[in-house]
Amino acid sequence: MRVTIAEVARRARVSKATVSRVLNNKGEVDAATAIRVREVIAATGYTPSAGAVGLAKGRTHTVGMLVPGLTWPWMGEVLQGVADVLESRGYGLLLNTMNRGEDSLTQFARHVSANAFDGLLLVEPPDTLSYITGLHAAGLPVVMIDDRGHHPEFPYVATSNREGAAAAARHLLGAGRTRPAMVSGPAEFGCTQERVAGFRSVATVSVEFEGDFTRESGLAAVRHLLASGVAFDSVFAQNDLMAVGVLDGLREAGRSVPDDVAVIGFDDIPVAAHTRPALTTVRQPSREMGEAAASVLLAHLAGEPMPADPVIVPTSLVVRESAP
Repeated sequence: MRVTIAEVARRARVSKATVSRVLNNKGEVDAATAIRVREVIAATGYTPSAGAVGLAKGRTHTVGMLVPGLTWPWMGEVLQGVADVLESRGYGLLLNTMNRGEDSLTQFARHVSANAFDGLLLVEPPDTLSYITGLHAAGLPVVMIDDRGHHPEFPYVATSNREGAAAAARHLLGAGRTRPAMVSGPAEFGCTQERVAGFRSVATVSVEFEGDFTRESGLAAVRHLLASGVAFDSVFAQNDLMAVGVLDGLREAGRSVPDDVAVIGFDDIPVAAHTRPALTTVRQPSREMGEAAASVLLAHLAGEPMPADPVIVPTSLVVRESAP
């Protein structure tokens, strides 16, 4: 049964005229009421007819954002960068996660069908790229943050993973570390492939272990590396959580950092400055990536063409005690 504008008005405890004003972004509707109306629209899957409202020609001044979840260590910085830009331009943010799998995707689809936002920022959840690509083909402006090696048909903002890893390798070689070990991320991730290639373009890796970007896999990596019997004087871990696990493992084995083994991570999440010793790492500019993606999307909504090439925000090496 098709949901009507009268049903939306009843559930939101407003008049049909108010619902129409919210849909068309016209008239004086206080923020709390507008949010309540849009929540009802999303929950019911209400899709306004062209004859009832001019939504297709109107603007919500809201940007949607779809992310896998909020537990990724750098996600908060990305969101802050997005929010800073949107708030400065008078736009709201409608955030959706994929924490509940298909149920989450269904809820997101309701927001799409309700035209609840003008454009979409995306940190790609697993198994959603084909769906998002279809939305973009149908006319929804989309900008991806961190393409994960998938190189979509719409614009994306990424960081210089390859150059960042190469900088880590140059730093280790410059410090006289000639037998580096590497703890990589999952092989299927684009960032893993780029960081492996960047590091290997500069240094010869003595031994490698594939982790899963968790602290526990960093600890497991050190245990494996030590058991292999291959000598190493440094470790490049492809994210900071694994680097923290590497520090745990070296401490457990009685190896001194950096005297016996130097350690470099990747990301520069907040904990990196507070490990013992403080972690040298490649800073991934997460907040700047969020800012850049939001700026690209808002510029397009203002009438500018989308960029033809990826927007690359460069990494930088942050030197601390673990690899001076």
